[in-house]
Amino acid sequence: MMSIKLPQLIATFVQAKNDQNSDAVIACFAGDAIVHDEGQEICGIAAIKKWIDASIEKYQDTLDPINLVEQGNETVLTAQVSGTFDGSPIPLDFHFTINDGKITMLSTRLTGD
Repeated sequence: MMSIKLPQLIATFVQAKNDQNSDAVIACFAGDAIVHDEGQEICGIAAIKKWIDASIEKYQDTLDPINLVEQGNETVLTAQVSGTFDGSPIPLDFHFTINDGKITMLSTRLTGD
């Protein structure tokens, strides 16, 4: 695992994902957060919890952070994502928008898209 310095909230998110702890992942999000993943838009905590539970169950995915870039009001984490899916591991970009210490928007894309 690379040791890049992550903002506390993103470090907590990554740790919670790697621990497959959906409650801890959810705690990182604002109540009205929106997630864009695999072509879907997931709105609100209840829907995001369902998405995370499904993702953990389906992929058992873990994140290994490899880069972090601040772009305006967005923080982009590039991570090597490993799990039970074709092509594992793959690099994904996690585009975070953070307000008042919570994730308000998260979009995941293949690195380079």
